[in-house]
Amino acid sequence: MVSFKNYFDMIQREIYLKKLRSLRDTNLIKVITGVRRCGKSTLLEAFRNELQLSGISEKNIISLNFEERENIKFSEWTDLYDEIIAKTNPNEKFYIFLDEVQLLTNFEKFIDAVFVKKHLDLYVTGSNAYLLSSELATLLTGRYVAINLYPFSFYEYTLAFPEEKNTDRLFRRYMNNSCFPEAVNLSKIAPEIVNDYLQSIYNTVVVKDIVQRHKLRNSNNLQRIIEYLFDTVGSLVSPTNIAEALNKHSDKTISHNTVNKLIHFLTESYLLYSASRYDIKGKELLTTNKKYYVVDLGLKNILQSTYYERDMGHKLENVVYFELLRRGGEVFVGKNKDKEVDFMVQKPNNEREYYQVSYTLNDEKTFEREFSSLRTLRDSYPKYILTFDYDNALIDGIQKVNVIDWLLTR
Repeated sequence: MVSFKNYFDMIQREIYLKKLRSLRDTNLIKVITGVRRCGKSTLLEAFRNELQLSGISEKNIISLNFEERENIKFSEWTDLYDEIIAKTNPNEKFYIFLDEVQLLTNFEKFIDAVFVKKHLDLYVTGSNAYLLSSELATLLTGRYVAINLYPFSFYEYTLAFPEEKNTDRLFRRYMNNSCFPEAVNLSKIAPEIVNDYLQSIYNTVVVKDIVQRHKLRNSNNLQRIIEYLFDTVGSLVSPTNIAEALNKHSDKTISHNTVNKLIHFLTESYLLYSASRYDIKGKELLTTNKKYYVVDLGLKNILQSTYYERDMGHKLENVVYFELLRRGGEVFVGKNKDKEVDFMVQKPNNEREYYQVSYTLNDEKTFEREFSSLRTLRDSYPKYILTFDYDNALIDGIQKVNVIDWLLTR
């Protein structure tokens, strides 16, 4: 029997649950992806409980987590397929929930076989981009929808601290601590072990999802690149200049090709996300230089000894980047002639939005720089400047908005 107390105690990830509700019973595979421990299993649990609350019988819901010892018995995908078919009735609707399905050998064959069974509604999760590799994406073209899950947004974070009425103070904690769901919980009951928990996530992603999976014989270069990218969040970089920077401080050289390969592994594990540059005037994607953002600032902080209140401008940019991803659309770094627009968001409806992110605009030089990047754009799409300043205003068609107000707007 489902414990509904636990369900109602959870922070409701409404933005994702809404997507799952709309996709229920559609002839599509629902693929939930994201970094380890970002809440994929909890999201599926919440949705399973919603199904039961709506009247779906417990016997019509089958759940398996391939990280659990008892499911190692499914050494072949055909064994799992045969068991599910035996437990289901083609005249009834059944809901299949599979956690970390990429751990199942030949999982793509299993997914393909289940898809043709119209009485089965399939939901799967995975912790690396291999789940949606180019080969699998080609195999499943038109047959799946990917839902990318991230650690808590600031809005979700506030729900975990209903007693804290000062949102400014809470937001400082959000930027200087972790937004992994369990880390947030630990920060309330055992704050002294939060960093140990974050270190375990970091080690698992690096060791299991990267070093072991890709059979890296030496992880030193990987660690150097992680530290470099964590320290340059929000800065334009390329594999070539990363290699040059690292080679200045080491006797062992690293090539830009190796850097490029290791960065790919980092983004594949969802530890880092990238924003490519887009030439707004020329209307083309640029292949040189990207910005990288860390999926959780708590992971960045555990690698730095003096992190509190450090580099707040780039941390703020990191927060805004992931909020834009949550709200939908492709996020790019905009190039407007010789100026940079922090974010250009291409929305699904072919609309567009522009964002500048600045800690404050109290300095006249900063004010002019940030506004000039947007003022010279000659289209009618919405333009925003997000800051910690309190004076929301409309200036030359550009909306200046307090970033906390913006993050809490639903």
